[in-house]
Amino acid sequence: MSKNHFEVNRQTWNEKVKIHSESDMYDLEAFKNGKSSLMPYELNALKDVKGKSLLHLQCHFGQDTLSWSRLGAKCTGVDLSDEGIALANSLNTELNLDAEFVQCNVLDTSTYIKDTFDIVFTSYGVIGWLPDLKPWGQMIGERLKKGGTFYMVEFHPIVWMFDYLDGKSVMRYGYMQDEAIYEEYEGTYANQESKMISKEYGWNHGLSEVINALIEAGLQIEYLNEYDESPYNVLPDLEETKSGNYVTKDQLYPLIFEIKATKL
Repeated sequence: MSKNHFEVNRQTWNEKVKIHSESDMYDLEAFKNGKSSLMPYELNALKDVKGKSLLHLQCHFGQDTLSWSRLGAKCTGVDLSDEGIALANSLNTELNLDAEFVQCNVLDTSTYIKDTFDIVFTSYGVIGWLPDLKPWGQMIGERLKKGGTFYMVEFHPIVWMFDYLDGKSVMRYGYMQDEAIYEEYEGTYANQESKMISKEYGWNHGLSEVINALIEAGLQIEYLNEYDESPYNVLPDLEETKSGNYVTKDQLYPLIFEIKATKL
């Protein structure tokens, strides 16, 4: 069943690439002129990446991968979308960087990539596309060097309990829901005015599932942090803070979490 889910998602992400690459949110011109797409959370967590090998999982069209490249990491990006990988390769050439990009389902990464890395990185809106995190955790363990660092920053599972389709936040989905969630809607998070119809299958994963998938794969958790601020204004009615992040009006629950772990 998941194969069909992945194929629907791949087609949707192929369509999103063109819209996102022209959107203000991704601001491709500023990026080409040297602006980093990385946020303070990941920059603070990984600090100096110069000379390190870095595998970026679910890289979209490669802006973050190439931002790490600019900081001196030797990067490989993986994504399901062939259009995303094509644009990533073209940006890599245009910007004269040395990243590599591989088109595959993230769960199949070890079939396509045999190298091991100092750092495995993934961020913002990634694990919700995966039905089961055990093979994901296992793959991360396979691709990390001994003593290597895994780092993720991601929207908090509570965020995905809400349905946002009518511009309101209505709690509708289980925190630990096993069934796939199917949504069909106009526009995308980076351009809500777009006429594109997004068709998407997603899955909700609680924090214990994320942590246990990594522990079972032989990783030692260094920290898990939760924050009630998001660097992206992608949910209804968020308010900007002095720090440039976004919060819900009442700040009743966290919007993102980050995990740093080491392969034993």
